[in-house]
Amino acid sequence: MSDADTKQVLSFGCRLNIYESEVIKGHLPEGSNTLVVNTCAVTSEAERQARQAIRRAHRENPDAEIVVTGCAAQVNPQAFADMPEVARVVGNQEKLEAATWQTAAPHSATERVVVQDIMAVRETAPHLLDGYVEHTRAFVQVQTGCDHRCTFCIIPYGRGNSRSVPVFDVVDQVQRLVDGGAREVVITGVDVTSYGADLPGEPTLGQLLRRILLAVPALPRLRLSSLDAVEMDADLLALVAEEPRLMPHFHLSLQAGDDLILKRMKRRHLRHHAVELAAELRRLRPDCALGADIITGFPTETETMFRASLDLVDDCGLTYLHVFPYSERDGTPAAKMPPVAKAERKERAARLRAKGELAKAAFLSAQQGGVVPVLFEKDGWGRTPNFASVRRLDGSKPSAGTLETLALVDLRDGILMGVPH
Repeated sequence: MSDADTKQVLSFGCRLNIYESEVIKGHLPEGSNTLVVNTCAVTSEAERQARQAIRRAHRENPDAEIVVTGCAAQVNPQAFADMPEVARVVGNQEKLEAATWQTAAPHSATERVVVQDIMAVRETAPHLLDGYVEHTRAFVQVQTGCDHRCTFCIIPYGRGNSRSVPVFDVVDQVQRLVDGGAREVVITGVDVTSYGADLPGEPTLGQLLRRILLAVPALPRLRLSSLDAVEMDADLLALVAEEPRLMPHFHLSLQAGDDLILKRMKRRHLRHHAVELAAELRRLRPDCALGADIITGFPTETETMFRASLDLVDDCGLTYLHVFPYSERDGTPAAKMPPVAKAERKERAARLRAKGELAKAAFLSAQQGGVVPVLFEKDGWGRTPNFASVRRLDGSKPSAGTLETLALVDLRDGILMGVPH
């Protein structure tokens, strides 16, 4: 569960779910006896954890109306409706509508499940949130859904096809967040680099970011969430080179380093695309840091294929790794492919994480001696533009929102130490 959990909403899974849990909280009536479980469907284990949380919540709050929503509820609503602890099951589209949470508990079994066909939804994301700010960083959802069908992923069936928020609405929201004190805005979505293809004129993500930076000059920092390696448009690459307010930290959805595995995953890039993109980003922005999502032990992966993923750390210059041992998800093509032993998946993940930690340590060590702006967030720690964690060497704790130029003079337990410059 996320740090954003309260007694009313338990949120599992991705940043987007946490964002949408904030929307749900805003719709719940004051004094409501409703407890919402916002589920994740990325793996079967995620669904199992949601079931555990539902049973625990019922034991601890026997009088509460438990409503289950999120991707797992969208993909498999009847499984949750069959749980005696559950009062209602609500789909991913319905959970964002205020009317859903103003409705009294249903009186019949036929009213307990309200889940429409997510593939039939064509509206752009209807929910804009004025106040989702973690300390001084705000998250803005500009897109939901995905038009791609990677063989390991169930998420399109939970989120539907790609739908984007119009440019004007995004800009207006960013302006309100900055007016409310946000010092950094993170642009997020399920497949954020597909932004705009469904909108009139088909604006690209780069064009959206350019409009935000032009229209909201008081915004000090704009940051991006995970990016598809083959969807970075020309405007976005130009901004990388030209715009210092676009933070030089790019997290790439790579998933694997072997071409045959990438094809079996039904990814749209090959290994050389990832390596070439990493080189181009470094050419455009020499101070950038790169991260990546990588799956180990995907079905049919051999030791040689895994080593191709291991080598990506060096070949792409990766610093921040999110490593996942492959986990079967019912309903996906990959679940029917010849599996790699679970112990081998975990062992490969451990090796890749260890290499990632060495790469991150080397990257942080190389930051010493630099002079950078640091945005402080909470408890006296802050972030550099390339997302490294920093504290003041003297132990003082600047207030959240302080933007201060520091000379980086030491590295302690993975934290850079700085002094005013």
